[in-house]
Amino acid sequence: MIVIVGLVILVAAVITGVAGVLANGGHAHAVTHFAVFGYHVTGSTGTLFLYGIVTGALAMLGLSLLLAGARRTSRRGRDARRGLARSRRETAAVSADRDDLIGQRDTARGYTASTPGDAGIARNGSDPGLRGPSLFGRLFAAPQPAPPASQAAAVPAGPSAPAE
Repeated sequence: MIVIVGLVILVAAVITGVAGVLANGGHAHAVTHFAVFGYHVTGSTGTLFLYGIVTGALAMLGLSLLLAGARRTSRRGRDARRGLARSRRETAAVSADRDDLIGQRDTARGYTASTPGDAGIARNGSDPGLRGPSLFGRLFAAPQPAPPASQAAAVPAGPSAPAE
C-alpha cells in the first residue's frame, strides 16, 4: 500500500515539474540576476525551476543513501546484540553443566574418601594423580599409597627375593 502511495506522489511530482519548466520558458520569463556560489544563472525561470528539481533529486538521493547506511548499521548492531545474548545464554548453560559435574565429582570423592581403604585420595581431598608442573616443567605422578598389611602378605615374592 505504501509503495502505491509513493508511486502516485512521484508521478504527480514529475508532472508538476515538467509543467513548471514548460510554462516558464521563453523571453517573457527571463532571469535577470541570479547567482549561486558565484555562478550567475542565465535563462528563464523554467530553467531555474529545472535546476531546483535536479538539486532536490540529488538531495533526496543523498538522504536515501544516508538512511540506507544508518539502517544497515543498526541492523548489524542488532544482529551483534542478538549474537552476544545467545553467546551469554550458551555460556551460562555450559557453566551450569560444569558446576553440576563438579558437584557430582565432589560427591563421588566424598563417598570414596569415606569408605575404608582411601581409594587413592589424599588426605587433603585432592587427587594425587593431578600434580602441577615441577621445577623443570615435567609432570610427576604422586607416589602410590602403600597397600594395607593384609594385602602386602598376599603378594608373592619376586624372582630376586630369597625363597623361604
